[in-house]
Amino acid sequence: MAESSLDSLCETHAMDVEWRAFELRPVGMPPIPPEAEAAHREKIAAGWPRVQQIARERFGLEMRRMEGDGHHPTRLAHVGAKFASERGQGEAYQRAVFRAHWQELRDISSPDVLAEIAARLGLDEAEFRAALKDENYVAAVETDEYWAWQQGLNGVPAFIFGRRYLVSGAQPPEVLRQVADQCIEEGRVT
Repeated sequence: MAESSLDSLCETHAMDVEWRAFELRPVGMPPIPPEAEAAHREKIAAGWPRVQQIARERFGLEMRRMEGDGHHPTRLAHVGAKFASERGQGEAYQRAVFRAHWQELRDISSPDVLAEIAARLGLDEAEFRAALKDENYVAAVETDEYWAWQQGLNGVPAFIFGRRYLVSGAQPPEVLRQVADQCIEEGRVT
């Protein structure tokens, strides 16, 4: 069973998937005014039961979300992904981080949590911890974020097909399939 619409699409279409870093609230971003933050949290809370229902019905996943005001920056998780990708464990790392955040309610801004995930994947823990502080990996994350800004991306997930079509949000597999088929018809694949 596929865990996401992208997984479903990959079952029917041979695709190359390139993961890129994107932080919803990057380091150094000005704080959101308290009233705007409260309204945003209310909107998310109101829609959350539907998100859980879709995840359960479409993919057999039980998703959870952290309650309260705690914001967990994702920068280190993205930096860790660059290291894991370089070591051939990028997709496995991404999935493990998603699971840690959305199902296990673990703090993925914690170097200890991320190092534990990396070690479970067979990555050297000391090398991984050093990579979390490595300016080259941080720069790679910042490059991805600049690229996303240039593309006009402002949410996750976001899929770009054939360097032309943007599909934003958690869309059903049929939507991604239609866009992939359109790219095939236009010869945007090799």
